[in-house]
Amino acid sequence: MGYACPVCDAEEADAVHLANHLAITASLGREEHREWLEEYAPDWADCSPEELGARVSPHAEEIDTPAFEGHDHGHGREPGRPDSLEGAVSRQSRGPGRGDLTAEAADVLQEAAELTREMQADGDDGGDPPADGDGNENA
Repeated sequence: MGYACPVCDAEEADAVHLANHLAITASLGREEHREWLEEYAPDWADCSPEELGARVSPHAEEIDTPAFEGHDHGHGREPGRPDSLEGAVSRQSRGPGRGDLTAEAADVLQEAAELTREMQADGDDGGDPPADGDGNENA
């Protein structure tokens, strides 16, 4: 028996997979998953997958998950598995509203891009800063 995500109905093999799905999806910026976790497991970010699974699974619908029978928890690329972890994360990040950045994260990324452009324009190859005549680095 597995679980259906209480937010988006994604099928998960067990409570640990459900916990990982909820936490990863919330961390990728999906507000619905984050809000659900804050309501049902306010300290979700401090929980291990096993602890979070035990807290969230009672709120999820139990479902038959024959596609996950024999799942070995290796989490590598599994040929024949209907939905690899990489595929699931990729598909989730492409949905509408998926991966929205906070204003602070967007500012950090914009500043990093500007600094990168400045470094490239200055011809800096990213190596050590040039030293002045005394052998000290210029700051």
